[in-house]
Amino acid sequence: MTIDARKIRLLMALRQSGVTDTKVLAAIERVPREVFVPDAFQDQAWENTALPIELGQTISQPLVVGLMTQALELHPRHLVLEVGTGSGYQAAVLARLCRRVFTIERLKPLLGEAERRFRALGIDNITTRLGDGTRGWPEQAPFLRVLVTAAGGPEPPKDLTDQLAVGGVMLIPLGDGYHDQKVVRFRRTEAGLIREDLWPVRFVPLLSDPPQQVRSAS
Repeated sequence: MTIDARKIRLLMALRQSGVTDTKVLAAIERVPREVFVPDAFQDQAWENTALPIELGQTISQPLVVGLMTQALELHPRHLVLEVGTGSGYQAAVLARLCRRVFTIERLKPLLGEAERRFRALGIDNITTRLGDGTRGWPEQAPFLRVLVTAAGGPEPPKDLTDQLAVGGVMLIPLGDGYHDQKVVRFRRTEAGLIREDLWPVRFVPLLSDPPQQVRSAS
């Protein structure tokens, strides 16, 4: 089966599973997922499955990417904060739908690879940072959209919710353990945060202490 045929099959599966926003589907279609997938898994690049990448991390299942992107309710003028760059795939999808993505990664080798992919694809509206994503990006705050692609505990980090603008939306997986996670959407109003539990997921944990390589690089 050709890449184009696999891509069409995946897009049909995403649509049937609830990704109905045509702009989100178009972004997924236009971002070459095979560029973000290790060589050993190239034959699965357009399958609807999560795949391992370097340093024990994963590239998310396309359905999860589609649903989370759709739930953000993006506008072309939005500045988006992403916590957890990983392979860079989610950021590349977001970059098709908003003005600029500010993405933070705590693992230097992963960030370097993601930056290389962004350059190779000519994506110029992604700004990267090496560091602790739980602290957000105060210099660019407030954000109208925040997407966290790693699982927090029962509640989101306060620094991130503090950086969410009034009228803004944050998506973050929350839960007490790997088998008890849900994607949660928060909306910031004048009165505070409104929480909405969406669907179950399994993400790697959101860690607040950068590893030694991050501290030595800063």
